[in-house]
Amino acid sequence: LTGAQDGSVRMFEWTRPQQLVCFQQAGNARVTRMYFNAQGNKCGVADGEGFLSIWQVNQTTSNPKPYLSWQCHSKTTSDFAFITSSSLIATSGQSNDNRNVCLWDTLVSSGNSLIHAFTCHDHGATVLQYAPKHQLLISGGRKGYICIFDIRQRQILFTFQAHESAVKALALDPSEDYFVTGSAE
Repeated sequence: LTGAQDGSVRMFEWTRPQQLVCFQQAGNARVTRMYFNAQGNKCGVADGEGFLSIWQVNQTTSNPKPYLSWQCHSKTTSDFAFITSSSLIATSGQSNDNRNVCLWDTLVSSGNSLIHAFTCHDHGATVLQYAPKHQLLISGGRKGYICIFDIRQRQILFTFQAHESAVKALALDPSEDYFVTGSAE
């Protein structure tokens, strides 16, 4: 799956030089993050205008429409994570009201899909990592802060400053004993 500054999203197969599907044509907001769900049957695309769109991967048409598309953040959606069986999604981004990390339920109507919004990260959340064994979300912000959330209780557990500049990357070890942060500096 590829995404570009021009907003185009294309899917390729290893053995074929031509794209299989063009999910989104050029002329849209820049792509900020893309993932397949754990089952490999859906893909999600976050963009610079705050939207998250989700497609079924097994499309037969050349330009399929997303089955879900909604504005998660008022300025930008920088990252997201499929949680559980892909019906629950966490997003990070920047919103005017500082609700910069959100939980969404894809099985309800778009007007009611926001389950919880965390007010955190002045100037926006840049990255997000899900720890399924512990049911935690880890987010990094533009000011170098890390927040750890318990998604079962929907509360922030810890906040600390890890860097002097924006957190650009988060990685979690497979046993979920440690996580690593990377920053703009």
